[in-house]
Amino acid sequence: MYDDILVPTDGSDTIPETLAHGLPIAANNDATVHALYVVDSRVTAAADDETSADLERSLEAEGQEAIADIEAKATAEELETVGEVRQGTPSKTILEYAEENGIDLIVIGTRGKSPREKMTSLGSVSERVVDNASIPVFVVRNAGDAE
Repeated sequence: MYDDILVPTDGSDTIPETLAHGLPIAANNDATVHALYVVDSRVTAAADDETSADLERSLEAEGQEAIADIEAKATAEELETVGEVRQGTPSKTILEYAEENGIDLIVIGTRGKSPREKMTSLGSVSERVVDNASIPVFVVRNAGDAE
């Protein structure tokens, strides 16, 4: 049913719980786990010329670390992995990657927001992915999220 499963990451502490759900799905389907980290181009564009290159390198390194973490956990479960760091707007880049790579399922974590936070934000990456995906999206609401 699922041959290729995408697990986007921002390197946060939500990924272990997301993988606790995503890796068994991958194992049950003998699927390839795709790990994707998106360097938010809006963040690097907002930096001044002096710090922009350093910020971009730092975020790229953070992304490589986050990808390596997912690949290590998937490999420990004897799953095939693919990892990539891209630049762009996170939700759009996640959906583009999914389309380009024939992804069958996206497994994405969310921190959850309080009603007040939802009113003042533009929406989360996971919400935008769910709203715009043409494939199934499994959203993992992580422990310790806002009530």
